[in-house]
Order: sequence, then structure tokens, then C-alpha cells
Amino acid sequence: MAFVVPTKKGTFEIRESRSTPNGPRSRTLASFKELNQEAIEKASARASKPLDPKDLRAAALKAGAAVVTEPADRAARELISNLAKGQKLDPKLKRLLRDALDDGDRGDRPHDPDALVSDSARSVGEWIGANTRERGDALVDLLLLADALPLRRRPGKSSFPRLLSAPS
Repeated sequence: MAFVVPTKKGTFEIRESRSTPNGPRSRTLASFKELNQEAIEKASARASKPLDPKDLRAAALKAGAAVVTEPADRAARELISNLAKGQKLDPKLKRLLRDALDDGDRGDRPHDPDALVSDSARSVGEWIGANTRERGDALVDLLLLADALPLRRRPGKSSFPRLLSAPS
């Protein structure tokens, strides 16, 4: 069974207890300041029994440790905070966000042409937050793919007869 304890240095440890001939013992699976996915994965790799991330998060909160939220939750909190402070969203981003939150299902709403998001706009949603490095890497990959495609030899003359325009 895993549990979380504070240390004297102000950090926390995920520990596992086990029985030995000399009595119960515990060993440290991972140390952290804030419980994040990396600490959970490290503890899971070292644990003798499978660990439930939900239980670890609950144990960390009970011990008084800070728990890092999921990136999407963090972004949602930031967005809500910014909107509450009066900041406005670009209308296109607003439609994309509404569409993403509704999972594209608009069957329960009246038809509003301004609220519709095109497939091309929906497909770009993944790239909105990409930095220039990620975009550059994707461009290089596409260029390398284009270079790898074989060239198609076009015949010198078409096999179709030429259509002549009639004088008007």
C-alpha cells in the first residue's frame, strides 16, 4: 500500500509499506515538491503493486502536498480567470472553443450559421497553441515527405484528341 508523507526538508515522499521478518518497513518510491505525472510514473515503476493515480493524488492532498493539475484543467482555469477580468476572445477562437467543448454536437441547439465551425477550422485546432519550433518541425517533415514521393512521368502527348474552338 502506498502513502504520502511530508519530509523535514519541506518535500513529500510517496512510500510503500511491506512486511518483513523484522516487522513492517517502508521504502521511498518517489520524492516531490508538487505531485505531478512524472512523480506518479516514477513511483509506479518502483512499486511492487500497481498504484492508482487517483488514490495517490488524494493521499498527497491529505498530506498537504500541492498537486499539479492536468494541462487542460490549468488552461481552463487560466481562460476563466482572464475572461472574468474582462479580456475578450477572438470570435473565431470563441467558436472553435465552443465547438471543442460541445464535441461538435449541435443537435440540441437551433441552427445558427454564425456558430458553425468548418471542418478545416476544426482540424487546425490542434495547432493553435503550437510554438514556432513545433510548426517548423512539422514543415520540415512535410518537405521531406514531398521529396520522398516518386515523380510521375507525364507522356509527351495526351491520348485524348485536342478540342478545337469553333469560330464565333
